[in-house]
Amino acid sequence: MTRIIALLLLASTTLLVACNTVAGAGQDISKGGNAITNSAEKHSD
Repeated sequence: MTRIIALLLLASTTLLVACNTVAGAGQDISKGGNAITNSAEKHSD
């Protein structure tokens, strides 16, 4: 029983960390896209 609880805790921790990593990567990609858009708008004038 203790092993099952330990495995469940480990799995849930892993899932939470993965969610934060994916969310952070999405934010980084979004910021990069915004920087490219701003640069393109600056140079098109």
